[in-house]
Amino acid sequence: MLLFPCQCKGGDSMEKSLSLFITQEGDAAMWTCFRAKCGWKGSTRAFADGKSTYGNLSMISKVKQPYREISEESLGLEPLSNELHKYFSERMISGETLRRNSVMQRRYGENQSVIAFTYWREGVLVSCKYRDSTKNFWQEINTEKIFYGLDDIKGASDIIIVEGEMDKLSMEEAGFKNCVSVPDGAPPKVSDKDLPAEEKDTKYQYLWNCKEYLKKASRIILATDGDPPGQALAEELARRLGRERCWRVRWPKKNDVEHFKDANEVLMFLGPGVLREVIENAELYPIRGLFNFKNFFVDIDAYYHQTLGYDLGVSTGWRALDQLYNVVPGELTVVTGVPNSGKSEWIDALLCNLNRRVGWKFAFCSMENRVRDHARKLLEKHVRKPFFDVRYGDSIERMGVEELEEGKVWLNETFYLIRCENDCLPNINWVLDLARAAVLRHGINGLVIDPYNELDHQRPVSQTETEYVSQMLTKIKRFAQHHSCHVWFVAHPRQLHHWVGGPPNLYDISGSAHFINKCDNGIVVHRNRDPEVGPIDQVQVCVRKVRNKVIGTIGEAWLSYNRVTGEYMDIDA
Repeated sequence: MLLFPCQCKGGDSMEKSLSLFITQEGDAAMWTCFRAKCGWKGSTRAFADGKSTYGNLSMISKVKQPYREISEESLGLEPLSNELHKYFSERMISGETLRRNSVMQRRYGENQSVIAFTYWREGVLVSCKYRDSTKNFWQEINTEKIFYGLDDIKGASDIIIVEGEMDKLSMEEAGFKNCVSVPDGAPPKVSDKDLPAEEKDTKYQYLWNCKEYLKKASRIILATDGDPPGQALAEELARRLGRERCWRVRWPKKNDVEHFKDANEVLMFLGPGVLREVIENAELYPIRGLFNFKNFFVDIDAYYHQTLGYDLGVSTGWRALDQLYNVVPGELTVVTGVPNSGKSEWIDALLCNLNRRVGWKFAFCSMENRVRDHARKLLEKHVRKPFFDVRYGDSIERMGVEELEEGKVWLNETFYLIRCENDCLPNINWVLDLARAAVLRHGINGLVIDPYNELDHQRPVSQTETEYVSQMLTKIKRFAQHHSCHVWFVAHPRQLHHWVGGPPNLYDISGSAHFINKCDNGIVVHRNRDPEVGPIDQVQVCVRKVRNKVIGTIGEAWLSYNRVTGEYMDIDA
């Protein structure tokens, strides 16, 4: 097997990275470029008719070649010259570190000497990597891939992994001998494929060849380069080593824009003390879904100083409710009440207040309302005049055409409709998908789903209604939190056999107790129907649950309902 220049020409370093294998019969050949940024490979086979195949690697059986036995003598290695000692000295690498790591040289021709980084395991020379004066790299063929400096981590509980031999030597200058370097450099990006099996993980075979050395390590610091390929290498290593025992470094700033790239740069420009601090201040490698509070200190500070916006909730617009219930983005409010008690009317009035006070926009999934009727109700609350001048609205002046036109503009800019136009009922996933689109396209701040029993609730035979409701409410809460969107969910109570006219309880909601268990806020809207008991235009708003004590508490408020305009007002107003 021979090494030749590849079609990538070895990259910037002009590395001799193309491996060519020709069968003993001379009738077939295979080639692979071992540069991570290239990876070009293929094969060809000669036939009697002169034709050949190209790129069909599976046509040629791969014969695993035995690893060569090498020695310093067989490779023609010799001690470093004064000129190369000077080169390392300029990079802050001492002669003692070079001797301990058996850094040598090899002569090519009469005038050229290249650096030889020797790879050892258990005191036996396993491989050798070369670097010439123009930063071209190449390795001995048919030798086993292992970490550079492998013997230095034998039995170590703390290990540092760097991206190049020079960085390994730099770590030693900072006092860290428990450091190894990868032999092959970094990939251009993180692979989007699943981890391959050990025997097929060719790019990272050195990890599996050294797994016995890595087993005892409880803390592995990934000090790869700070550029994108270096960060991709750190992620690929963490995927294989286990993120739970990996840490990562933050290279210091070089200026306002750039950071130092690697360990040797830090050593050269800032000295061994700073390099040591970088390693000692390594951070836990992030694990998706696992955090500590430090990750959220910025948010906590903003919450304390109330700079996030709506930290204490937005007032409903009714003084009677200010101490009981305020609206916070990202929460779920369940609203219930007996039929014809004004649940939907109250929510409409609340949304109008929120739009008037802070300019919020909303999406409606309101299956019980025809669009034109819902538009009438919202316009009456906004204009504060009846839509018609008959029956309920003949006592005061009807809204004019200009007011109607202005109101239509307001409707169009404030509310968005989620409606299923065919005969089938929408399910919760369909509703949330469209609500997510409304957040991204229109910037809505709130979503109303009204009511629960108008959704399609098909569920697996093995799933109980309680389990289904729990799963559904979890989806709604995740949507609310992820998109910082408040959700109002209207749910009817079950049939009340012994109802005596009072407001129902949240536990009376048809379907499951999870409606009260999982919501952030629970509200019962109730309207008196008996003139002998009290005024029939008064509405009782019962706040039965408030998870966040910052925005309210359990209690009851009374509002006055204007049947002509659909407005709700504080009684003293």
